[in-house]
Amino acid sequence: MDVTADRRFDADAPRAADAVCALLAECVRRGASDLHLKPGLAPVFRVGGELVRDPSAPALSSDACAAAADWLLEGCARGPLDSGGAQDGALSWAGARFRFNVYRCMGGLSVAVRLLEDRFRTLAELGLPESLYSLCDIRDGIVVVAGPTGSGKSTTLAALIDRINSTRAAHVITIEDPVEYVHAPARSVVNQRQVGSHTASFPDAMVASLREDPDVILVGESRDLDTIRTAIRAAETGHLVFTTVHAGDTVGAVERLVSVFPADEQAGIRRQLSLVLRAIVAQQLLPRDGPAGGSDGSGSGEGCVGSARQAVACEILIGTPAVANLVASGRSAQVYAAIEGGARAGMQTMEQDLARLVARRIVSEAAAVHATRHPEILKDRVAAVRSAGART
Repeated sequence: MDVTADRRFDADAPRAADAVCALLAECVRRGASDLHLKPGLAPVFRVGGELVRDPSAPALSSDACAAAADWLLEGCARGPLDSGGAQDGALSWAGARFRFNVYRCMGGLSVAVRLLEDRFRTLAELGLPESLYSLCDIRDGIVVVAGPTGSGKSTTLAALIDRINSTRAAHVITIEDPVEYVHAPARSVVNQRQVGSHTASFPDAMVASLREDPDVILVGESRDLDTIRTAIRAAETGHLVFTTVHAGDTVGAVERLVSVFPADEQAGIRRQLSLVLRAIVAQQLLPRDGPAGGSDGSGSGEGCVGSARQAVACEILIGTPAVANLVASGRSAQVYAAIEGGARAGMQTMEQDLARLVARRIVSEAAAVHATRHPEILKDRVAAVRSAGART
């Protein structure tokens, strides 16, 4: 995006471009993960997971927020904002990459900006098992990264796509809203398409991608029937598809993918999904306990997402024949037991990973209990890990 746009906040204020760029620079300086602009409030930064206000900064007027939104959306079609009340976008500035959302609310337009990674991190740096790199060598099927908003799903996918780009001669197509991480072609040919700018919708781009000789397709989010159906079809026809869903765990991700279909189609979709599902990684971020570098003094940066130090906990489901059978037959309750017993295949439950983080004093037990849906199971896992550590 051109940062020389000459838009004014109001008659007496600096140019909107200068004002917004100054706030972006401040976001980087503070190590903030997010910036919020709202009429009636001074700019608010999220630093280390906490919202921080500058008491000396003046409150923004509705005109100031509108001018900031206008500059951010310069050159974009305003359809989503006009029709749906919110619009996503992204920009690069001063060596940093930002994602933003402009939305209507009481008082006028508000803006949320997220500072993205300035480089592609390895899985080890993110705090994820390096065994997940094996997913980059798969030739077809679906790999799903699940988690709530702000859990680092896009960062994880960026690490995997960067691995493919640096190790495989493949044609990679990404379909995103917006494009968050820019991949310069290395060994792979990478084409990135942004919904709203380069294509009308995820389903349209997915259908078109099948005629563009792809090896790998990244779908930023699978949330509607047509996108999910086309993703499954792409996986069935020999393509590797990466995507995200909003779900708290791996079983929830399966149910989310299936539940968008009419009831009379769901049994068939389960069978199709079971044949192409290669893995689901469900992740969440937790506040670190103690120094950002970890209590062991390694300073490895495990779980570092953006500039805020947080630890990532993940659940991993691998599409083994046994898991495929459970998915196809709708026996979701038994999938959890399969994950618990699937360590040799690279699987782990969220509770197993949380217990590891607690035992290594990366996160507090209180934070882990807050993050799990099964606190009693977690406490048992923590006790088991601590007992095993004492014996060694």
